[in-house]
Amino acid sequence: MRKFTFALAVCVALLLAACGGGQKNALLAAQNAYAGAIRWGEFESAWARVDPEYREQHPMTELEFERYAQIQVSSYRDLDEAVLEDGSPARLIEIGVINKHTQAERTIRYREEWRWDSEKKTWWVRGGLPDFWAGG
Repeated sequence: MRKFTFALAVCVALLLAACGGGQKNALLAAQNAYAGAIRWGEFESAWARVDPEYREQHPMTELEFERYAQIQVSSYRDLDEAVLEDGSPARLIEIGVINKHTQAERTIRYREEWRWDSEKKTWWVRGGLPDFWAGG
């Protein structure tokens, strides 16, 4: 009976670890998809990865999307990763941006925060798209 209980405990522990790994793999896949969309200028695709509650409260207009069409992202680097107080993951990102009209290049730093949606079994970016015009 003891061997059975021990074996059952090991199986439960392995299953729990596998579930956690699945969520972590889903996070990595979501982060890669979001980063790829930003990097290749597919801002509408990136917007689809933003938390639906945020999108509903802060809808983007066509004019706002047109602003993104006037830039070219030249780099997207993950500088640091952190875990927030509520346990959510965050990343500090450095993005190289080129103004298509002036060809001026600059870099910005952007903090991605992620939220797990247990109902939809997916990760969402909290907040909106990077603000390439802040402070400038």
